Amino acid sequence: MNIESIVNTILGIVWSPYLVVLCLLAGLYFSVRTRFIQLRALPEMLRLMFRHERSEAGVSPFQALSLSLSSRVGVGNIAGVAMAIAFGGPGAIFWMWIVAFLGASSAFIESTLAQIYKDRDAKGQYRGGPAYYIEKGLGQRWYAVLFALVTVLAGAMLAGTQSNAITSAVNEAWNVPVMTTTAVLLVVLGAILIGGVRRIARVAEWVVPLMAVAYLLVAALVMVLNAEKVPEVIMLVLRSAFGVDAAFGAMIGTAIQWGVRRGVLSNEAGMGSGAHPAAAAEVTHPVKQGLVQSFSVYIDTMVVCSATAFLILSTGLYNVYDPAVNGIPDEARLLLGNLPGVEAGPRFVQHAVESALPGFGRSFVALAILPFAFTTILALYYMAETNISYLCRDRPAPWVMGGFQLLFLAATGYSAVNSATIAWSLGDIGVGLMSWLNIIAILLLQKPALAALRDYEQHRQAGKDPLFNPKLLGVRNTSVWEG
Repeated sequence: MNIESIVNTILGIVWSPYLVVLCLLAGLYFSVRTRFIQLRALPEMLRLMFRHERSEAGVSPFQALSLSLSSRVGVGNIAGVAMAIAFGGPGAIFWMWIVAFLGASSAFIESTLAQIYKDRDAKGQYRGGPAYYIEKGLGQRWYAVLFALVTVLAGAMLAGTQSNAITSAVNEAWNVPVMTTTAVLLVVLGAILIGGVRRIARVAEWVVPLMAVAYLLVAALVMVLNAEKVPEVIMLVLRSAFGVDAAFGAMIGTAIQWGVRRGVLSNEAGMGSGAHPAAAAEVTHPVKQGLVQSFSVYIDTMVVCSATAFLILSTGLYNVYDPAVNGIPDEARLLLGNLPGVEAGPRFVQHAVESALPGFGRSFVALAILPFAFTTILALYYMAETNISYLCRDRPAPWVMGGFQLLFLAATGYSAVNSATIAWSLGDIGVGLMSWLNIIAILLLQKPALAALRDYEQHRQAGKDPLFNPKLLGVRNTSVWEG
């Protein structure tokens, strides 16, 4: 049995139908418990997004949002959407929307918990995330250590997914050798990582909004050029999602599977990764950052992923593989074959945009993927670094952090020059393991987050700026807030 077969076997176990059901039901449950906070609090989310609270210990809410979006808005929004369509059919996009809508409530819970149970490291900066709230809230150190170890491993694997997409897109657009792109990527990445969370947050604060706006403008242009096809695309997605479309009628189960898998990889709701930057924010109440992070799920999936889906589907340049075939599909088993020989991933999107904007499409998508993927790698590093800090009781020795930086760069470089299939499969395994552990944890630890939500709403109804006092709510082990 080769490495690829082993990876695929593990992937099948981790991403069983049980995890798909868990993601959807957990999101539905939290939506009901919060009275659909992701809908009724939209104006408040927008108000809070641009508040400029910050301190020596924490970054501003907008910087935390940008850092979180650095992780959420990445290759999953381009190559991930293309792969969802390739393996799950157009209907997978509908299920990505569903998991985003329901997952926004899960993101609210996990980010609020991260703020409640955040801590300070040896430099006095805020640290937090699932490992912290699992230990402090549930009192289960072993579970927290398990999550931290899985997250460090997942961060390195997911970074490889991003670097592989960079080298693939750059090679497709400008025929630059993969090794050359990898070398430049690692040098620039290493220089930024040495600067720590503040440098990462500053880079994300500027790069994320600019790259998102540019990508959406081009997507809008392509949609205008194909305006007559937009209603047709929407109907295709809806028909395919429920097995009504003749070409994709047998793919409803596969559409759900791939829609949820790529949805979670893209928006990371329930996975726990967004909780790490959420904890780094300086706010007067945990719910403020919970609401901001909930809104980031919408930006990721409802806006950016939808733009990619319309780019691909409106031009008609995509393949859909036969879901009955195990392993790597080949051209002979395509249901649709408009791009024979093109590997599912960023090349799908490059060909689609190129068909609408000849001479520009391939280069533009490569230019979009570069900052999308690069800032995601930075956010993944921060996530992994936070969990190493947790494992070392927030006082990691310099050699520990330095050694991890070298290992992280090595893992990023390894996947950049190897098979895209293995890189994506390893990333999916990391996402799946984190989702299993985190969703179970927040289901067990929901009460403090729900109590904080009630407290916040009572303050707002009284016309006050909410100030969090955990003692009044009976919430313990909140050292930062108690201080």
